[in-house]
Amino acid sequence: MADPQKKIAVILLNLGGPERLQDVEPFLYNLFSDRKIIRLGPKFLQKPIARFIAWRRAPKSQQGYRLIGGGSPLLSLTRQQGGALEKELGATGSFSVTMAMRYWKPFARETLQELADNNISRVVALTLYPHYSKATTGSSLDDLHEVAATFKPGFDIAEVAAWPDQEDYIATLADTVLEGMKLFKDEDVQLVYSAHSLPVKFIEEGDPYLKDMDKTIRALEKLTGIKGRLCFQSRSGPVEWLTPSTPEMMQEIAGQGGKNILMVPISFVSDHVETLYEIDIQYKELAEELGLVLRRTESLNVMPRFIQGLKKLVVAAAEQKNWL
Repeated sequence: MADPQKKIAVILLNLGGPERLQDVEPFLYNLFSDRKIIRLGPKFLQKPIARFIAWRRAPKSQQGYRLIGGGSPLLSLTRQQGGALEKELGATGSFSVTMAMRYWKPFARETLQELADNNISRVVALTLYPHYSKATTGSSLDDLHEVAATFKPGFDIAEVAAWPDQEDYIATLADTVLEGMKLFKDEDVQLVYSAHSLPVKFIEEGDPYLKDMDKTIRALEKLTGIKGRLCFQSRSGPVEWLTPSTPEMMQEIAGQGGKNILMVPISFVSDHVETLYEIDIQYKELAEELGLVLRRTESLNVMPRFIQGLKKLVVAAAEQKNWL
């Protein structure tokens, strides 16, 4: 039933990230403990193996976070996105925007507990991953529903699970590409889309991640008129990953005589370790070794039109539930 005075919560779903160096190991443990995404031996060994992997990888991961200020800015940026979105939604109805991170605080349980304490039962779960994958949005939504089922009375949850070609998102991305191209003046530039990688097995099992990615790229190139090449970053673990990797793509471009790359972190809407460390530090160092100039498009973060797009997604989901 439509009731514009009854408060609707918007929960922004994202991965989460360690805010301090001492958070890195427990964050990694949470990540590798998720059996739906990474199967580490038989079920009873999942957590012990996850603990060992987290312990072994933490020092290297800490070095990356140390170089970008000592922690992930993801929580701060998501909070800023939530604040901007809540302000935009104010003219439409009574909304409260919060967040639930999958592998670090705030977790779904504490977020839902806060809503329950405030007698808010209507929830729009809005993923901040434009492209659906069971490894990202799927895992976050499963977790949210599992936790929500433990509350009585429960929650009525509307999902926004993917938005690869949402018009404002695409328009904002296009603006960042066109602005990035200006940095090279009239020089020849290769446009490279760098997406978070995924095990090939997921795609073979029907995960729509690549199809969603294709929707974004097609819509984007229709606006920019610039063709790009897709590659994948952030592999971890001894399984077959999507190819080519971003370093492989850079090597290929250098081998073909290319000199300039504009890199679009296409699957990320906020700055975090993948943009600030992997691209801005690691890949820029590789570019110098290869004789390339690498620049990156600006992350969307709290760009006004991007926030407008998120607002439209929330309003559509709420209207579908007849809450507005």
